[in-house]
Amino acid sequence: MRILVIEDDKEVAAYLLKGLKESGYVTDVCDNGSDGLQMALDESYELLIVDRMLPGLDGLSIVRKLRDAGQTIPVLILSALGEVDDRVQGLKAGGDDYLVKPFSFSELLARVEALARRAQQESSQVTQLKVADLEMDLLARTVHRAGQKIDLQPREFRLLEYFMRNPDQVLTRTMLLEKVWDYHFDPQTNVIDVHISRLRSKIDKEFDLPLLQTIRGAGYVLRENP
Repeated sequence: MRILVIEDDKEVAAYLLKGLKESGYVTDVCDNGSDGLQMALDESYELLIVDRMLPGLDGLSIVRKLRDAGQTIPVLILSALGEVDDRVQGLKAGGDDYLVKPFSFSELLARVEALARRAQQESSQVTQLKVADLEMDLLARTVHRAGQKIDLQPREFRLLEYFMRNPDQVLTRTMLLEKVWDYHFDPQTNVIDVHISRLRSKIDKEFDLPLLQTIRGAGYVLRENP
């Protein structure tokens, strides 16, 4: 899981970064609201931990803007404001959970795990994925493009599923290794390049519009617009 922490208190940010990384989460940190919102919109994160009081843009405004943009990413709000009305404001703004400072890391980690489980359950309920004329049936384990059946090996199917669950988002090598191969390290092989090449030959080669695109120096993206 890839987490973005938006926190301007350097000690708290360092504490969270260390603990989350030791718990196996890929974690980025941003110290202001404006840049944090942009990172959340531009990158592919699976959970946000957002401080309520931030320079540039406060935490509740970040959550509102994300929801207005159609983003359903789980958000855990951190705040020294712990009254009932404060927590209600956070949840009404679109937050999924609200944790009052000071907090224990074990409680924060339990809440992160609970949000991750909830998001996974909601995601697993989807049975049909579609990008342009590319369609995937998760129950039948079939893929079609423009009505034409495409045969994929199990790893290719898993790779394509990850792309189709995250359309228009640049997916890095690290993200692909973690989500498709369950590697939490870089094996220093060309395994990703080989599978991307095979997948591209199956879903793009015989069609006019290429969907699987390489973003030089960043990763890969599945999208309709070139």
